[in-house]
Amino acid sequence: MSTESTIASLRVVRHSAMADALGRLRNRHSSTLEFRAAVRLIARALAYEATRELPVEAIAIDTPMERMDADRMTARVVAVPILRAGLGLLDGFLDIIPSAATGFIGLRRNEHTLLPDEYYRNIPDLDGAHLFLLDPMLATGGSVLAALRAIPLENVASVSLLSIIAAPEGAGAVAAAFPQLTIFTAALDRCLNDRGYILPGLGDAGDRLCETL
Repeated sequence: MSTESTIASLRVVRHSAMADALGRLRNRHSSTLEFRAAVRLIARALAYEATRELPVEAIAIDTPMERMDADRMTARVVAVPILRAGLGLLDGFLDIIPSAATGFIGLRRNEHTLLPDEYYRNIPDLDGAHLFLLDPMLATGGSVLAALRAIPLENVASVSLLSIIAAPEGAGAVAAAFPQLTIFTAALDRCLNDRGYILPGLGDAGDRLCETL
């Protein structure tokens, strides 16, 4: 049985355009410009899928021809990128939900312990909000778990994670600790190596986005 089928909260979003963009992300020879463009495309697609069921209400409008009922989104949406790599997903998410409030949480991976160290946090009011965490790589799950434990989730309407690539180890750990979380990803990769990096992966997303290789 595949890992995808055993983690009930995991949604692998598939689309030909996403598959093409993912190939460009994985290619070590892609330029920074190509990498950023591919991240934005995938972020849009993940955001579109993750927000599919947000609530709407009927409102009366006038078309050029007649009066009719139309839908208006009523959900309060909060997007929280995990710095720094999560910033690469933010513009794509806001392309789909431009009214979303935005918070930030900064986590730096300790290369010796593989554990995250928090250095910044600024989160809007989450009461009744639909919360979307943005982090392109779900590897060990340490950063996502640290973010979820730092953010008050008691009164959120829903909580989701958008990641471009997930490892089975990280997806399983996050789903077990936060069963209310839904994970949206473009790819579930094979495994982690002994340094906690995803295989086959795409390297360090933050470095490739910021050209700090």
